[in-house]
Amino acid sequence: MTTYGTITPHGTGKGTASLLLGVLSLLAGWTLIAPVLGLILGFMSRGSEPFARGRAAWGILLNLLAMIGWIIGVGLLLATGVGAALWSLDLGALFGG
Repeated sequence: MTTYGTITPHGTGKGTASLLLGVLSLLAGWTLIAPVLGLILGFMSRGSEPFARGRAAWGILLNLLAMIGWIIGVGLLLATGVGAALWSLDLGALFGG
């Protein structure tokens, strides 16, 4: 029997999972947990899976965009909620009026 060489599998699972989590985080509005997991998988993939560098890079970018969107959204919600609470607050009782 003749052997022509060894077959080495080139895994791309982490990069693909990072890209998938990034796309789904943007489209489905998943919370902060999925983008964080996608970022971790993307950075792990860039170091260990050379055939998935493009997918990992896109996954990192999309997960960062999803995280930034959630942070801005929660910040705006808190800012408008605090603004609405201060707008309806009666400060006369605090200052003896």
